[in-house]
Amino acid sequence: MEREIHGRLVRGVEVGPETRCAHYDTDRDVVALRFACCEAYYPCFRCHEAAADHDTARLPVESDESAVLCGVCGAELTPREFVEGEHRCPECGVEFNPGCADHYELYFDFGE
Repeated sequence: MEREIHGRLVRGVEVGPETRCAHYDTDRDVVALRFACCEAYYPCFRCHEAAADHDTARLPVESDESAVLCGVCGAELTPREFVEGEHRCPECGVEFNPGCADHYELYFDFGE
């Protein structure tokens, strides 16, 4: 499934209007993450596994490219802004799911 959210195409499974999906659907699950392998936004790594026909490639955490889309206001964050942020959008203040931190290594390459 594909859905346009704030002018960006978000792919995944049952993608809602604020980037929630079949896998993560709480009030704080309002981000989509861009994968380096396909330059596409997905609500989560499980959506990428289900919808993409290729292996995952992660963006470097030091990248200056937009990598995270706030599903509420459309703000785009770099990997570093998202990882070092306070689990909230710097533009609209909506709270992000702090559990995303458990999966940062699936989205971003920390160069370790």
